[in-house]
Amino acid sequence: MGSPDMTSVSVSFEVRRQLNSMRALENYQSVDELLQHLLKVYRLNKLNRDSESLQDSLKSLNDVDVNSLVSKLDLSPFKE
Repeated sequence: MGSPDMTSVSVSFEVRRQLNSMRALENYQSVDELLQHLLKVYRLNKLNRDSESLQDSLKSLNDVDVNSLVSKLDLSPFKE
């Protein structure tokens, strides 16, 4: 972003400058709108990664005999 001896004020100005440049390149009306879009994209990507992870975990459960597992855990709701 800049030199290591930049102050927090100069870093803030540099960040603001970069955000305004990104806003202008993508034709957003405001930096807030740009940040909202970036957060939305980040969250959607995170959800997709989590979803893929869950799907992989569910695939590994395909070979599990549920009835046997329930009886072993003694959790059957239909106990006699």
